[in-house]
Amino acid sequence: MIKNKNRILSSEKKKPILYDVYYNETEKPQPMVIFCHGYKGFKDWGAWHLVAEAFAEAGFCIVKFNFSHNGGTMENPIDFPDLEAFAENNFSLELEDLDRILNEIEAGNENLPRKISTISLIGHSRGGGIVLIKAEENTRIHKVTTWASVSDFKARFQENTAEFETWKETGVTHVENSRTKQMLPHNFQFYKDFKENEERFSIKRAVKNLKIPQLIVHGSEDPTVSEKEAKAIHSWNPKSGLVIIDGADHVFGASHPFEGSNLPNHLKKAVEKTIEFLK
Repeated sequence: MIKNKNRILSSEKKKPILYDVYYNETEKPQPMVIFCHGYKGFKDWGAWHLVAEAFAEAGFCIVKFNFSHNGGTMENPIDFPDLEAFAENNFSLELEDLDRILNEIEAGNENLPRKISTISLIGHSRGGGIVLIKAEENTRIHKVTTWASVSDFKARFQENTAEFETWKETGVTHVENSRTKQMLPHNFQFYKDFKENEERFSIKRAVKNLKIPQLIVHGSEDPTVSEKEAKAIHSWNPKSGLVIIDGADHVFGASHPFEGSNLPNHLKKAVEKTIEFLK
């Protein structure tokens, strides 16, 4: 198996993107999968490397990457040393990052297989909303899968609360990262960017307009994003596939750091159902 890890995608006047590519060498054109992490996530979280290996073993080339403003750096992609970047992140930037990855695949790159047949997207949690919007607006996408995806970005801003008013007045709010104990900043530009692009950032609108096959995977015991959100997404596109994994949590039984060499059962099921769908 070829593993090209921590490769850097540079662009003029833009923050670089760190990415990994996993695949097995073959003469045939390979189906490509791009994996997008969620909020406070990163490509090296938990068991994502085992997920990548499973897709490569199944005949896919998989790319997992860090969003450029996720708080990691090229030197330290895991512990969020770049809080300034984190504060300036927004949905526009994440969609643009995914576009940069798509453009790189199209342009061809020495870290990728020579021949690509199709491109599909997988997004976890907030990354689920990102891939659904991108899949609706970009004709290069063949199929789209979400794992434990959010159904509504707007609701998460909690607009009519005292906390929101304080954020608006001070220009910055903080969220604790339970893993690193850092207080992660969000500048008010995050909300402003959302309001300026509210129609584009409607997951409901994107899903209703999807013209490609869609799969929704969610855990019945997800404490972070309710199973109801998966059912809402499914209701907007009744042609979509819906898999509720009984007993699974938000990360399908994985954790960070992940010490095991095998996928947790719930995550294994998510991977198997996704491979079945993509094939």
